[in-house]
Amino acid sequence: MFDIGFSELMVIGLVALIVIGPERLPRVARTLGHLAGRLQRYVADVKADINREVELDELRKMKDSVQEAASGVESSVQSELNKTESELNAAANPATGASTDPSLAAEAPKLPEKTI
Repeated sequence: MFDIGFSELMVIGLVALIVIGPERLPRVARTLGHLAGRLQRYVADVKADINREVELDELRKMKDSVQEAASGVESSVQSELNKTESELNAAANPATGASTDPSLAAEAPKLPEKTI
């Protein structure tokens, strides 16, 4: 975090001992420790929130790309279905026209009727 060496910490501790005094130094050090802990927890919470937002944004982008791919597949399948349906209808129309031809109907074998 900060680039503070051991010798610099000794100088800070010595100055604090002289300025604050030996009676209040433990209480001040404890208070500073609590504040430093709170600061670390706050920074960790902010980092976790930022990471969650980044992951959420990535998931949204992934969802959008999957939806685009799905809609592309759906449209290609739908176009193939429409094409196949039109081909089947085109093939069925001449076949239906031939079965309604009376000359072919006379040649068709008759099925025996079932009696119950």
